[in-house]
Formats: sequence, C-alpha cells, structure tokens
Amino acid sequence: MDSRAIGVFDSGVGGLTVLKELQEQMKNENYIYIGDTANFPYGSKSKQTIIELCKKRIENLIELDVKLIVIACGTATSQALNEMKKIFNIPIIGIIQPTVEYLKEKKLKNIGVIATTGTIRSKGWQKEIEKEIIDARIESKACPLLAPMAEEGWVDNEIAKLTIHEYLKDIKDVDALILGCTHYPLFENIIQNELEKKVEIINTGKMVARKVKEYINANNISNEQNNISKTKIYLTDLECSFIEVAKKIMNNTNMQLNKIG
Repeated sequence: MDSRAIGVFDSGVGGLTVLKELQEQMKNENYIYIGDTANFPYGSKSKQTIIELCKKRIENLIELDVKLIVIACGTATSQALNEMKKIFNIPIIGIIQPTVEYLKEKKLKNIGVIATTGTIRSKGWQKEIEKEIIDARIESKACPLLAPMAEEGWVDNEIAKLTIHEYLKDIKDVDALILGCTHYPLFENIIQNELEKKVEIINTGKMVARKVKEYINANNISNEQNNISKTKIYLTDLECSFIEVAKKIMNNTNMQLNKIG
C-alpha cells in the first residue's frame, strides 16, 4: 500500500483530460497536477528546451513526494520521456506507449495521428507504432492552433469547427484517429462530426489510465486507505485562463490553484 499521490504534468490545461481519466479509473488514489502555464506551449519549442522544462517539472513532483509520474503531454512524451527515464529513478509513464499497445491489441493498422508541430516533427508516434505494428499505415497531421485555442476555451465555436475541418480534410481512410495532444479531447465532438462514424477516436488519457492502473496493481503501490481522494493543482503562472477551462473539464466549481516555481 502507498498513499502517496500520483503526479501528473502538462504544459497547460490539456493534461486535465488525462487526470480526469485517472480519477475515473482509480477513485481511491490521490493526485498532484502541475500545469506549466508559464512556458505554454511546448509544441513550438526545441527538444532541448522541452527536456529542460520536463526535468524541472519532474523535480517539482518528486519534491512533492509522488510515487509515480504521468507525462500528460504528447510533445513532452515524444521528445523527453526517454531522457527523463535515464535521469530519474521513479516510474514515469507517457501517453504514447499505452496507446500503441491498445492499437496492437485491437489490430488497428490504418491510423491517423493529429498532434502539435513538435510531436509530428519528432515522429514519436510514427516510430513507436511502426515498431509494434509492422504493416501499419500512418497519416500524421500537425495541428498547432488547437492547443492554444483549448487554453482559451475555444472548443465548441465556429472558429474551432473551421479549424478542425481544415486540419482533417486530408486525413482519409483511417480506422482510428489518435488525439496525440492531450488538449485535443476537448474538441472530440467536433472531430467526430468531421470524420466518418466508423473512425475510432482515441483519447490517450483512457489508455494512460489503464496502464497506470495496471502498473500500480502489479507493483502493490495502490492507495488502500478509505479516505476521500484528494487532488492538488499547481501552476507555474496563475495569470492565465486555466481556471475557467479547468472547471469545465473537471466539473469542479471549487477548484483551488497553487503557485509553483
């Protein structure tokens, strides 16, 4: 048994889509979330800068005494996860591998990926998918405007519809579409309406939560105390629109934010 929190971080509000799935699958666990709002967005930054930012956020979470860390960010996963595993002696789980395991399990081979410019440029998704699914056909598309729009709460207006239409118009004949940035599930309804109904939209948060649950159970570090689950949220910059969007994602009107350096 281990009552310490699960640590989660992202560049902003998007990682809350992962936190929400973790909470739904593991209601007894405690959570600490860091939104690196002072450095948002990660998607347009260099690999070295992203590595440095991830290192700092993981150091923050270790100082807060978490038992496991989830990198709830596609860009950070694709460009910094392997480096972080070399540096830190703590379990770290990103969003790519759990999702690729699901694709393999479901025998999905015609796969679309939408993500930030940095993620697509790194070919992080493509490399992992091709490693596990030899005959996979992958269509990738950078969608750099979506994460900033999500941070502003522009997830269900006409601008969002037009932007998604423009990004997805060239993605054809896929069986599944991976939302490769954790901000993108906020646009899921619009994305579904834009695609054929038979296309499975994959919210990486669900796959991550399943993987974390498996890891915690396998390593006997679940929280077995009968207390109410607690979640603490920290931001690197409080002067942002995080709170309004976060309340909608988490269905929480009493959310309190803490500052972290």
